[in-house]
Amino acid sequence: MPQKPAWLRPHGNPWKPGTERVAFESAWITVTDQQATAPTGRLAQYGIVRFKNLAVAVLPIHEDGTVTLVGQHRFPLGDYSWELPEGGAPLDEDPLDGAKRELAEETGLAAAEWREVLRTQLSNSVTDERMVGYLALGLSEAQTAHRADDTEAIALVRAPFREALDAALAGYLPDMLTVAMLLRGYHMAREGSLPGALARAMLG
Repeated sequence: MPQKPAWLRPHGNPWKPGTERVAFESAWITVTDQQATAPTGRLAQYGIVRFKNLAVAVLPIHEDGTVTLVGQHRFPLGDYSWELPEGGAPLDEDPLDGAKRELAEETGLAAAEWREVLRTQLSNSVTDERMVGYLALGLSEAQTAHRADDTEAIALVRAPFREALDAALAGYLPDMLTVAMLLRGYHMAREGSLPGALARAMLG
């Protein structure tokens, strides 16, 4: 991992939390209404979505440079989304275990090699959701049977990596975890962080 640049340091005053009220809670999130003091000293009312799981995303790359994508209808925006295997890992669980479970449940695949390749914050102005992304190599059929969530009707497609990346950059794969992970895979292939034959197959 490269050394953190010296210019990456905070400035000014942080936000100061005040009284907090739970406005809504489910098995996945808690929405709070909070009084806070801004870095400028101004009082502000802040709504925060707090997640009960850590988001995990998996970039499963086959030896021929293809990736497995998951297709499903998404409720909030009312559209159909092709995306990488992803889901949630409870905060007290090793996120790698969650990533392995999501890959098996959504695709029926297991991986011989796992690499953590990305950590991000998602919509950090209104949520505390964080994501850990993994590269999965040495793919094979999972030996243990897994079942997707009973609300998920999933389709699978195996696409050339470069086609998937180009589709994401054109806006056809708008899921942010998918965009970020495909770009991370491209960067690794270009920078020599992956086996040469695999990188060449991915870049086409």
